[in-house]
Amino acid sequence: MSVPYSAELLTLRDLLRWSISRFNAAGLHFGHGSDNAWDEAAYLLLHGLHLPLDTLEPFLDARLLERERQRCIDLIQQRIATRKPAAYMTGEAWLQGRRFLVDERVIVPRSPIAELLTDALSPWIAEPEAVSRVMDLCTGSGCLAILAAQAFESAQVDAVDISQGALEVARSNIALYGLENRVQALYSDGFEQVPEGTGYDLILCNPPYVNARSMAVLPPEYQHEPRLALAGGADGMDLVRRIVRDAPRFLAPEGLLVLEIGHERAHFEAAFPKLEPLWIETEATSDQIMLLRREQLEP
Repeated sequence: MSVPYSAELLTLRDLLRWSISRFNAAGLHFGHGSDNAWDEAAYLLLHGLHLPLDTLEPFLDARLLERERQRCIDLIQQRIATRKPAAYMTGEAWLQGRRFLVDERVIVPRSPIAELLTDALSPWIAEPEAVSRVMDLCTGSGCLAILAAQAFESAQVDAVDISQGALEVARSNIALYGLENRVQALYSDGFEQVPEGTGYDLILCNPPYVNARSMAVLPPEYQHEPRLALAGGADGMDLVRRIVRDAPRFLAPEGLLVLEIGHERAHFEAAFPKLEPLWIETEATSDQIMLLRREQLEP
């Protein structure tokens, strides 16, 4: 969509300033790879110009061709008009420096569990090479399953989801990283279709955990994501209850469950007053990720 003053936006610096002003005026919500208007505008402009995403400064004062300028303006206008997360517009998302293919069949990768996997869950897993079986339950795009395969190089990883559409996206990402021999995408409703006694050394899970009240007031950007991957019932704990109940039957004797619950700690503690998980902090979060050992989960 053309804007009447587009000819005045001569350089990338001009477009960046204009884009930030437009985003702020529109009251966009950020949280799908960036948390502010500057980063989101820079990402969309660099992507639209086919420039390296980590190299803005050298190009700021470069003049743009008319067709380049129009392509960038269209991206910015589309972001405002649709309120789609930028990742859905570009078909990609970045997590811990890795690129993942995404579309609206999956939530945009952003789990802080990814940060923990860069250190192979040290110090809670002392010997990463000894990890032989990993499950990523509610895998979505498969990003955590792929990061787990990279962290635990001897492990076979099962990327499990109830959504066939999500599993198709996950398989695309598995192929992108050449991990078809070590990571398999599997359909299952929770643990129901997973063979018992598999003996996972590690189960990772970023389940749908958003409570009903929070779902009702989600910003438009989040409403583009599949509800199945977000909504966790009245208190956000519908699937979490099943996971806590069933996980011991699928964990190895010394197995670990790493579970993300976002801002639902109060609801988790109300649902499981006798559980005492280890709460793990990341650079960006606290009280959102817990670690539970199999012995804690067994009745």
